[in-house]
Amino acid sequence: MEVIKEQIDDLNASIKIQLINDDFNPKVEAALKDIKKKANMKGFRPGMVPMGLVKKMYGQSVIIDEVNKLVSESLTKYITDEKINIIGEPIPGEKQERIDFDTQKEFDFIFDIGLRPEFELALNKRLKIPFYNIQPGDELIEKYIEQHTSKHGTMNTLEEVVEGVFMKGDLVQLDSEGNNLEDGIVKEMASISYEHIKDEKLKKSFIGAKINDEIKLDVKKAFSGDAELAGVLGIEKEEIENLSPDFKYILKEISKFDKAELNQELFDKVYGEGEVKSEEEFKEKIIAEIKVNSVRDSDYKFLLDTREKLISKFEVPLPEDFLKRWLLLKEENKEINKDEFEKDFPKFMKDIKWQLISAKIVEEQKIEVSPEEVKDLAIQYTEMQFVQYGLPAGSFPKEQLEQYATEQFLKKEDEVRKLYDKKFEDKVVEFIKETVKLDEKDVSVEDFNKLFETDK
Repeated sequence: MEVIKEQIDDLNASIKIQLINDDFNPKVEAALKDIKKKANMKGFRPGMVPMGLVKKMYGQSVIIDEVNKLVSESLTKYITDEKINIIGEPIPGEKQERIDFDTQKEFDFIFDIGLRPEFELALNKRLKIPFYNIQPGDELIEKYIEQHTSKHGTMNTLEEVVEGVFMKGDLVQLDSEGNNLEDGIVKEMASISYEHIKDEKLKKSFIGAKINDEIKLDVKKAFSGDAELAGVLGIEKEEIENLSPDFKYILKEISKFDKAELNQELFDKVYGEGEVKSEEEFKEKIIAEIKVNSVRDSDYKFLLDTREKLISKFEVPLPEDFLKRWLLLKEENKEINKDEFEKDFPKFMKDIKWQLISAKIVEEQKIEVSPEEVKDLAIQYTEMQFVQYGLPAGSFPKEQLEQYATEQFLKKEDEVRKLYDKKFEDKVVEFIKETVKLDEKDVSVEDFNKLFETDK
């Protein structure tokens, strides 16, 4: 067997693997002997099928399998041993000639490879990149307070209808004289939200009604659309047009959602018992919470701006034709819209360039990520999930967090890989922040969000 590398240019090369019969024949013979031992063919005892018949039936497929395995192993080993830095994966070469396994005893396999480019990456304080400091305004603070009071609010039972209630009762269809319609629609415990009643006059007629009171109503005025009304009554939407809309509503339940009050009970639920003791401290905690979230958002925006800046400033040449062929081969079993592919290809090129820039920083700065750092990140993600479920931060035992983090992230190979990638990315971004000049700008949340609209 001979492996030959041909350098086409700085970004492209081909690898030819030449095989003769002696390279693969021993493996083929061994595989056929194994098949012979296991063969169960009519007219022969198990294991006694003649080798000539085995070769006739299985010989070509075994040769193809063993040759392909040998070629794949040899190609991977050569690239590794020669320390060839490739982009993507080797693909069948454009100069590859058709192979006939029936007649050939020697084979030439040609693979095209894309090579990682050499490029300079000079980061210093002369390079300016914007960094946005998000300022928590009163409106955002109030929004956070409202989120907490809503999340910890309660549904309370009332004796009579007031604005904002949620009602349950029996809807009974009436005839033209106001009596129960024979064989008419009866829907027990139908739900009506006071705020969603579209007719204002009808809405006011509910005020003051008590349990078991009967309210006459036109159901087509009570609900916002045919689909909602059909769902409430349990009929098809098409039946609404000819539906007689006169009903009575017999009240059975009245309830109202009340937001939590700004008091010690709420403070303890949100931040843990005794952590906050006044409304002023509560707002200070919220501002700190906003700033933590804002730093995360600011770093993300900085990452996007950094990508664009470095990709445009530093020339990172790529083997574009090779990468297109590689991508198309990867997607060959899918229906590909060529126009969409061409439209998305520049974005893919940017992603590749950023990966190369990041990898260069990692290599030059000898950045490493330890298993302990990955574990800490998994625990951090787990705690963030718990907080989203409404549990106060810092209230979870460390052992419980570690257990959940292990089950949710650390036992799954794909999740662990994502955690490593995220940690490397965080360290790359942190290095860039320390190395370039930050053009710091104070912005409101509204103005910060508008920045993403201009990025589209």
